Amino acid sequence: MNISNRITDLFGIKHPVIGAGMVWASGWRLASAVSNCGGLGLIGAGSMKPELLKEHIQKCRAASLNSFGVNIPLLRGDAEELIRTCIDEGVKIVFTSAGSPAKFINLFKDNGITVVHVVANVKQGLKAESAGCSAVVGEGVEAGGHNGADEITTFCLIPQLADKLSIPVIAAGGIADGRGIMAALALGAEGVQIGTAFAATAESSASGIYKEKICAAEDTGTDLIFKKIGLVRMIKNRLSGEAIKLEAEGAGTETLKELLGSKRERMGIFEGNFDEGMMEAGQGAGLVKEIMSVEKLFAKFINEFDAARSKAINY
Repeated sequence: MNISNRITDLFGIKHPVIGAGMVWASGWRLASAVSNCGGLGLIGAGSMKPELLKEHIQKCRAASLNSFGVNIPLLRGDAEELIRTCIDEGVKIVFTSAGSPAKFINLFKDNGITVVHVVANVKQGLKAESAGCSAVVGEGVEAGGHNGADEITTFCLIPQLADKLSIPVIAAGGIADGRGIMAALALGAEGVQIGTAFAATAESSASGIYKEKICAAEDTGTDLIFKKIGLVRMIKNRLSGEAIKLEAEGAGTETLKELLGSKRERMGIFEGNFDEGMMEAGQGAGLVKEIMSVEKLFAKFINEFDAARSKAINY
């Protein structure tokens, strides 16, 4: 996987692989491990208060001399506090999601921060580009966690983004092995963001039960739920089944919000409550078969990528 392009140059990394900044999974251990393997590790600030984020940034920097970044969901009420924590700690790469980066773009740029925004359709991609983002993550509906309402698949989204945008595109959603990395680059992406496969690694801060459920998932192992109040893809369990049942019966937003409640992500991902928690994971979970170290996973990615590229050349 010897690649040099705009994404590797932008982040100063060896491999065009970004470890997604996932809530309750992407702490400093996972982020630093991804960066130490030549990718770009992201700390998931979505489940952190500013003081905890500060601690993870400092520990990540101590554990890796390579580039790393932070993912910040902009719809959080304390988003600006998290951004200022990144500024105070000298973070130079921030991935934003769930909101518009335009509100904070000057604050980022005035402090020398490279901004990448997660988008789910071409319109959002064009807006991120016009706002001044240096790249976008095009995330298909295969991805775990919160998804775009248009439900566009990665395979269809990435080439359209690559055709319409002048900034580089990073592909996300359903990419869990080296074949997926190769396919994403063939579609026009210059990098990939991988979540579920990294969430199941030894360095992930997620519960062991959550990791085991990812490894046990097959091709139909996830559900896409809560379509009226914000799509979420997660491992099938009692909660997802109840949500689907209520939606099929025509339940309103208030009923669905009552079912969702609060802290479901922590309950599922961090605490390992399979029945009641929200175990966010993408359809790529069907490709994840064992809990391994990030180093071993990267070696697997590279071998699979090189094999897929050699096979493609022979066509």
